[in-house]
Amino acid sequence: MDYPGGDGPVPGAREALERLLLDGPRRYTRLDVGRLAGMPPERTQRLWRALGFPDAADDDPAFTDADVAALGVLSELIDSGFVDPDSEASIARAMGQSLSRLADWQTDMLADVLLRGAPEGEGPADTTERAVEAARTLLPRLREVQDYVWRRHLVANVDRLLAATGPGDRRELAVGFADLVGYTSRSRGMAGRELGAMVENFEGTAAEVIARHHGRVVKTVGDGVLFTAGSATDAAEIGLELPHAWDATDRPPLRVGAAYGAVLTRLGDVYSPVVNLASRLTSLARPGALLVDRELADRVRGLPGYRARPLRRVSVRGYDHLQPWLIRRSRTADAGPGEDADSGYDEDAFDVEGDDAEE
Repeated sequence: MDYPGGDGPVPGAREALERLLLDGPRRYTRLDVGRLAGMPPERTQRLWRALGFPDAADDDPAFTDADVAALGVLSELIDSGFVDPDSEASIARAMGQSLSRLADWQTDMLADVLLRGAPEGEGPADTTERAVEAARTLLPRLREVQDYVWRRHLVANVDRLLAATGPGDRRELAVGFADLVGYTSRSRGMAGRELGAMVENFEGTAAEVIARHHGRVVKTVGDGVLFTAGSATDAAEIGLELPHAWDATDRPPLRVGAAYGAVLTRLGDVYSPVVNLASRLTSLARPGALLVDRELADRVRGLPGYRARPLRRVSVRGYDHLQPWLIRRSRTADAGPGEDADSGYDEDAFDVEGDDAEE
């Protein structure tokens, strides 16, 4: 941590916070940790890298008792059969990536707390003491909240747990992307704080709408969000409501694409040609519109409240003669978010050959 107005870290702050966070001082080298945990050095190094940390020199005492204990727990999980030795690095990588982002946010939050409460004229020693005290007070509370949220997410997946029939998790799901149109050009002219506020608002709006309709945010990448939903109607509701909820004159418009089919979920991510198809449909969608594939369109066609119409076939990378379907609210539906919004498409743009012309 830097002392306000100073040129570098506050003396002693780093060591004091590390002792608090790591349950003790750094005292072991990489080779020591492997020996104490009963693991080959190359295996501990592979796991360390998978967690997202840089290599430590063989003679660098960079590790603590907590590192030894964590490797001991992992060994117990492997011996019990809960963790497959072949997948331990993948599990470590998934955990490292998720928790790294959480740690980044919590670090910023703790820094804000310290800056807001810093008395005028406070010296380095006082700042160090306040930093350690704030961490000592807040971190146990954060750990409690994290544990609660983790357990609630496990409960939300209990049906998948009980229905598991084999390794992996292949299911029928709707996969969707929501993408900010013109994000790159707009973000170039924005100050850092302004850009951060827009991204935060976008992620918050997306998370709220997706959760409201029983979906799950898989990941966000600045100008876009990847989500899944258990049913085509849930995906349609997300795709129709999200552009409406986000719409404002000072925000870039939003477009959504979605597809339905067999998806493999693994370590929190999703893998399938369905994911690629949803991405392509998103790139074709006009601002404010929801484009879907034939499979998802077939599942909502004829349902009260929806209109599904085919657009002209197009060729995009990986797909020849792809036919997008435009989903809108029915004109007879009750008023609601995204109802019959101006999608930028007119009736002459539709390819209405044969049965595809049916709504």
